[in-house]
Amino acid sequence: METLVPYILYCIAMSGTPGPNNVMVMASGVNYGYRRSLPHIFGINVGFSLMLGLMALGLGAAFLAEPRLQMALKIMGVAYMLWLAWKIATAGGIAEGKAGGRPMTFLEGAAFQWVNVKAWFMVMGAISVYAPAGLPPLEKALYLGGIMLIAGSPPTHIWTLFGVGIRRFLQNPKALRAFNITMALLLVLSLFPMLR
Repeated sequence: METLVPYILYCIAMSGTPGPNNVMVMASGVNYGYRRSLPHIFGINVGFSLMLGLMALGLGAAFLAEPRLQMALKIMGVAYMLWLAWKIATAGGIAEGKAGGRPMTFLEGAAFQWVNVKAWFMVMGAISVYAPAGLPPLEKALYLGGIMLIAGSPPTHIWTLFGVGIRRFLQNPKALRAFNITMALLLVLSLFPMLR
């Protein structure tokens, strides 16, 4: 219990600070609105919590022990994030209820966690600092993943709602284009820790 409150604060802080997920849901909120972004939001939160739980079960130790797996994940992650940055930069007009582009799906949001460098840092931090000593692996996985799902979800909604809130300032196609390019560049900049 002594780690519960600090871990909740960790979940909120790490989920609320800028990173690839928050850049993407803010851009999704601008371009597609809140309702159409919900599958993406839920995919992020469930996918990350599942990833954290699986790592706590022992998959994390296997991952850290295999440098080739780490390198493959890094290459796939960089390639995928560059593709996502391109999709954000070239998104059309604001599209809520219109044909055209589409927000990420639940499965895409969940799968993205496996190539998200910030997610990996968060997982390793959670397991190494906040995992209660002496808990069996399954209970540890449920504890870490469950609390992350509950405490880490609200910031993702807030970032999306922030995107929705600034939509009215981006009705001009040039302003929206500048916003989307800025979000794409921020996503690319988030790759630099991964490239070290």
